[in-house]
Amino acid sequence: MAGILEPVFAIRTEEDLGIGDTEGVRQMIDWCHRHRLSILQTLPINEVSDDNSPYNAISSQAIEPATIAISPRHIPDLTSAVFKDLARPELLAKLREGPVIYPAVKTLKRKLLEAAFDSFLQRHFNQETERALQFRSFLMENADWLSDYSLFRMLVEENANSPAWDRWAPEHRSARTARTWLLSLPEKRRDALARQQLFFTYVQWLAFSQWQALKAYATTQQVWLMGDIPFGVGRYSADVWANRSIFDLDWSGGAPPEKVFKVDPFTEKWGQNWGIPNYRWDELRRHDFDWWRTRVGNIQKVFHLYRIDHVLGFFRIYSFPWTPDRNAEFLPLTEAQAAAKTGGRLPGFKQFPDDTYEHKTVNQAQGEEILRVVLEASGETTVVAEDLGVVPEYVPPTLLKLNTPGFRIPTLFRDPDGRYSDPQKYPRLSLVQPATHDHPPLAAAWAECWRNIDAGKAVEVNRRELRLMMEFSGLKNVEPPREFTDELHEAFTRTVLQSPSWLAVFQITDVFGMTARFNTPGSVASTNWTYRLPQTVQELDEDPVLVGQAEMFSRLAKESGRGS
Repeated sequence: MAGILEPVFAIRTEEDLGIGDTEGVRQMIDWCHRHRLSILQTLPINEVSDDNSPYNAISSQAIEPATIAISPRHIPDLTSAVFKDLARPELLAKLREGPVIYPAVKTLKRKLLEAAFDSFLQRHFNQETERALQFRSFLMENADWLSDYSLFRMLVEENANSPAWDRWAPEHRSARTARTWLLSLPEKRRDALARQQLFFTYVQWLAFSQWQALKAYATTQQVWLMGDIPFGVGRYSADVWANRSIFDLDWSGGAPPEKVFKVDPFTEKWGQNWGIPNYRWDELRRHDFDWWRTRVGNIQKVFHLYRIDHVLGFFRIYSFPWTPDRNAEFLPLTEAQAAAKTGGRLPGFKQFPDDTYEHKTVNQAQGEEILRVVLEASGETTVVAEDLGVVPEYVPPTLLKLNTPGFRIPTLFRDPDGRYSDPQKYPRLSLVQPATHDHPPLAAAWAECWRNIDAGKAVEVNRRELRLMMEFSGLKNVEPPREFTDELHEAFTRTVLQSPSWLAVFQITDVFGMTARFNTPGSVASTNWTYRLPQTVQELDEDPVLVGQAEMFSRLAKESGRGS
């Protein structure tokens, strides 16, 4: 099968509110269907924190409200008059131009959702209408996480819109004390806060309803929606706040230093400190991993298959004894100096490093156990394991044993001499992808090599990389062109699609030979998670150049036996 990866926020339509939404996803489903592609992959759609990263969610269960398509056509509770009053043409023109302006987009969507909620309460809530019954059914079906989530969201707003629960008022810092505090309030105040919590459950009802309808629609179009579960959750999330016992807040998960990502001195020296708290696997095991089972149960409601981001964390996770806000403090220190500040603790793998046979055996057993739980909870939903980075030798055989595809990124899989590994030797049980959201698109990587050459930076290294890409594409003994040409684009695409990997997914930017990227790992930049395609979905099929590139991709997919 072949398909594309496009973050929801990056999809542009004529009627969006400055960010991609479920209507945009529906249009991309139709686009995939027209071009005979089987997969539409997104990044995580969980509700994001204030950095807008899909991998730093404030809930492992709740869907990001910005993904909701908001109009009277999509939400029956919203009237045309209210929509026109709040979504003024001059505001929409500003929001629809360029990248996502998160503060303005979220403010507008919040006002519209509040207006819809007011209408719902007046017309349905205390009635026996079909919408009221559907809402109550949603509340009952999701009671195991929705109550804690809605209480947490209300408290975020009570505490200056900050999710940093450890800096909240003392009575708000745990679910138990927060509920006691609520009971102590005057009735009028308590009712107002209960209404606020109900609003957040209403928003989640809308989100899940739209996404479940999308999955059903995609099925009719024979396009399979692929989601993404981050390995960890944000430290300042409803999950950690309400389930403190299953998280180890003394350690922050991340990734070790490696050759690929050298975007800043800290990442190069110490690695990537993601700030996600480690799991207490013994505590999760004691409760039969019910938190993970609920998490997986929710994602399979809205996706046909999904990727587990950083599946290596199930086996062992590279951990920091400090949170990311202290990275600058540790950057100039030696290991001895850092250990002196942390009571002897240094970044490293937990539960064990892969330094002995016994440690490897324990790590492998833990990862297999957790993966079995996830696969069981996933039912018929296909699981794909993102196994990139520093991969222990026991992970690929474990994935094979559990019939779970891993990843193959051509630029990352190399022979000892540095050449790209033969794509014809990729395992059948794998997903091949030229680049993920964390990598520069092919055209950008090509241009970067030439910029380095022109600037006199590692000239021979960059020239060799260009030649290796040409060689991988079947263009041996051809002088690398300065531009990422149509010929090179097609040749690289053909090579990837003709590999034996079961799944082949290209970033939408790689389908069209674009250079923009969605994220630069290890960096904090205003451009991360904001890029939107310049064209609307409709315009993708009106621009002759883009149409030609899309047709090239679908033709090669068909020739490789992947297209319909």
